[in-house]
Amino acid sequence: MIRIKARAPTARGAVLPMVWGAVAVGYRFGCPLAHQQGLGARLLTSAVFVAVGTGLIAHARRAPLRELRQARRVARAAQSVVLRPLPPRLDGLNLAAAQLSAERGACVGGDLYEAIATDHGVRVVMGDVRGHGLAALGTVAAVLGSFREAAHDEPDLTGVLRRLDRALARHLRERARAEHPAHGAPDPDHPVAEEFVTVLLLEIDRAGEVRALNCGHPWPYRLSGTRVEPLTGAEPLPPLGPFPLPAELEDRACGHLLPGEFLVLFTDGVEDARDGQGRFFPLPKALRDAVREHPVSARTVLGTLFTALLHHTAGTPADDTALLVLRNDRNPARCTAAGARDGAVCGSAARGRPAPDDAQPTTRR
Repeated sequence: MIRIKARAPTARGAVLPMVWGAVAVGYRFGCPLAHQQGLGARLLTSAVFVAVGTGLIAHARRAPLRELRQARRVARAAQSVVLRPLPPRLDGLNLAAAQLSAERGACVGGDLYEAIATDHGVRVVMGDVRGHGLAALGTVAAVLGSFREAAHDEPDLTGVLRRLDRALARHLRERARAEHPAHGAPDPDHPVAEEFVTVLLLEIDRAGEVRALNCGHPWPYRLSGTRVEPLTGAEPLPPLGPFPLPAELEDRACGHLLPGEFLVLFTDGVEDARDGQGRFFPLPKALRDAVREHPVSARTVLGTLFTALLHHTAGTPADDTALLVLRNDRNPARCTAAGARDGAVCGSAARGRPAPDDAQPTTRR
């Protein structure tokens, strides 16, 4: 927990009010004009006391404003550690990500993302915590902290997802115990018991093969030239939190991300954003507009999308929003060599091989 300690009043801070008070008292009792009844004398007396009062008010406001600026600096530093900026390049992938909190003054809300280069490939997480703003920050920190460790330790995505599920359950138990120490377990009617997190896990190996696990999160879009298509149409698993993970869990093969292609990950605050007339944000159209001009980078696509989103919502989205754009900038020859070595197809032939639809159980009833 981050605590911001208020400064103790300094001698300098106490001197100024005393000076202003001395000026007012000295004028009232020591200046002959203060005892005259003429209009000019009264106006001068009023001006003196207005100036003294204004000075005291300005001094009284200065300390809280200083403390507020300090609190904002500490909050920005803490939030940047929780949701740290992504590098522009990661193992041959061009990355760009940003998020916008619906809570005014907050830099981080209930959305989370991270991308890490591991021995198993580049692993990416995108998630959305129930709720928004600073209240969801603790859950974001718990999930991201677990992912940053599990992404390196676990040989497959199923192990990563189970680690995230255990970390979330532990965080919710500790939170419930802290809020209600008398209860040994979360009360079913307590709001903590209703918490959930949607999670999308992606793994992109050196050959460009994409594997995924999805728990209640929107599927990303794949951009190939000017073509925009969902990564897969499979039904996701339930979100983490309310339901246990299936005993049999397998990640899904989603084809290959070819050199020059994009993946755009987002939270539901993007698609659910409405304009003044209640119309949803047209994300596929905005994506086509973003890649209409060539060449484009991950950063330009991200900037175009956020500009369109803020224009659609008149600058005031109702929910937290996050976008992560990655582009495969690897050398096609190197990709082909890696694919041949690993027995995978990497190149134009990969598009002709559809991703299997039965690679993982997609529903749990």
